[in-house]
Amino acid sequence: MSVLVVNSGSSSVKFQLVDPASGESLASGLVEQIGESEGRVVLEHRGSETENRREIPDHGVGLAVAFEMLEASGVELGSDVTAVGHRVVHGGEVFYRPTLIDDDVLQQISDLSALAPLHNPPNVLGIEVARKQLPDVPHVAVFDTAFFHGLPAAAATYAIDRDVAKAHGIRRYGFHGTSHEYVSQQVTRFLGREGLNQIVLHLGNGASASAIRSGVPIDTSMGLTPLEGLVMGTRSGDIDPGVVMHLKRSAGMDVNAIDQLLNRASGLKGLAGVNDFRVLGRNIDNGDADAKLAYDVYIHRLRKYIGSYMVILGRLDTITFTAGVGENAAGVRADALANLEGFGIEIDAERNAVRSREPRIVSSDASTVTVLVVPTNEELAIARATQQVTQNSD
Repeated sequence: MSVLVVNSGSSSVKFQLVDPASGESLASGLVEQIGESEGRVVLEHRGSETENRREIPDHGVGLAVAFEMLEASGVELGSDVTAVGHRVVHGGEVFYRPTLIDDDVLQQISDLSALAPLHNPPNVLGIEVARKQLPDVPHVAVFDTAFFHGLPAAAATYAIDRDVAKAHGIRRYGFHGTSHEYVSQQVTRFLGREGLNQIVLHLGNGASASAIRSGVPIDTSMGLTPLEGLVMGTRSGDIDPGVVMHLKRSAGMDVNAIDQLLNRASGLKGLAGVNDFRVLGRNIDNGDADAKLAYDVYIHRLRKYIGSYMVILGRLDTITFTAGVGENAAGVRADALANLEGFGIEIDAERNAVRSREPRIVSSDASTVTVLVVPTNEELAIARATQQVTQNSD
């Protein structure tokens, strides 16, 4: 049995064919530059990579090309794919578990676009296209917000007028839930210990933190949207709401312009002009003061969240780094946890320098808090959730 996992964005679609039982990736690919004069579809299958460059006017054409390439590589979509799992960013208060998609569910996901205007519309489009391409297999939506649906009221509630909040679905939903859930479970298995108090740091172009007690999340950094929280590649993270009003009044910026600024042109990119951590590091080495400031702001915000979650949890057993930056940037891990020996947190420099795709401990033997690097695998988590839903519906 294999599940096709589809992650549809505004100008790209990631896809992967996964065996949920073994965890093996059978094929994976990317459709990018959708709507541009020359698009690109890349497929990795059985150790080889195939590339197709052509105009891709929309998601439908892009997925059609991807499916053609899969079949040309020997994948029989009609028989090899038993279900399709779709990553959907926002489930609102309606969806808090993986859900079999029908027309009504798809409409409800579309209706939630007001809460995630940058994410849910392309998610919906990817579902529509995939259902047309593969109409005879079940399609399942797996929501980024699901893991955090049961946050304690104190963590989920904004201190605004309660009637306004209720009328407009304003609360803290949290995101990257599939990754936080998967990684926290992997930590429990890897250490062979139950009842852990964990901080999980998902650090990629998007970044989020979570506090998890015995497998249950009690706080997370993202809120109503993925904009809240840590400094990210292009997102500001936490910001005084008064900045929005100030930009409206003083700069004459409308809502769309401010949205574009805070989501697409802020964070590392806004401060240093780049959002790739590798480039940022090279620029710092070359004496770029803006790049150094951007890095310092990033680390400062990250340390604030680690400290606050230590207090919320009361007792801390593990801190885990995951996603592209978390897994690969040893310097970020070291700087985020520097000088915390008094709190029982100590990084081992040699262990931290090791690069591996396997879960590993990077703290010293003297550290009472175990610090780990655990690669995330959202596609596998989505595939397994999809398989479970389809089996339960049989």
